Amino acid sequence: MIVKAQQIGKIYRNGPLRVEALRDLSLEIAEGEIIALMGPSGCGKTTLLNCLSGLDTIDAGDIYIRGDNLRDLSERERTNYRAQHMGFIFQDFNLLPVLSAIENVELPLLVTKVPRKQARQRAMEMLATVGLSARARHRPAELSGGQRQRVTIARALVNNPDLVWADEPTGNLDSETAGEIMDLLLQLNHERHQTFVIVTHAQEIGMLAHRVIHMRDGKITFL
Repeated sequence: MIVKAQQIGKIYRNGPLRVEALRDLSLEIAEGEIIALMGPSGCGKTTLLNCLSGLDTIDAGDIYIRGDNLRDLSERERTNYRAQHMGFIFQDFNLLPVLSAIENVELPLLVTKVPRKQARQRAMEMLATVGLSARARHRPAELSGGQRQRVTIARALVNNPDLVWADEPTGNLDSETAGEIMDLLLQLNHERHQTFVIVTHAQEIGMLAHRVIHMRDGKITFL
């Protein structure tokens, strides 16, 4: 198993208010799976993704990534772990507007001290993989929504991560473009054997995923 969560809990506090976002939740994810996390808004899907990826911490239980317990890692160690082994795809793209497509894609490599020439080459290769090599010098404002999401996918995969976390990756796209993006993710999963965990409301993504995990009120209702 590439991901294993055991009886994890997450509580948010705001003064006297106490919100139990995750409740005694356990799951396992196998290497190479495409998992769709589904459920109503506010059920804890994004909180679970953030905790599993180490972006947020848990208050109870344990999370293991490739056998490493995230609770044993410092914040800096978790940051380095994400940079080396994980990729992230966001609904709002989170591209830097002043950088070109290729500059956005190469950024994770430069952060991890990959030489600039090598980073540029790998970024161009990833843009070619997602069908955007002709748009390498364009800034986000000069790209369509679907093209921006392809840049986001290229950035997420440029470091060849074991795990890719996607939070509503088609949420801002029309149905045709959303279908193209999902086809691309399926192709990349097949070719690169990477694990994708996708938070989504889209039934179409649930139908294409290898497995659907349904959530409600911070718990898994069925796998």
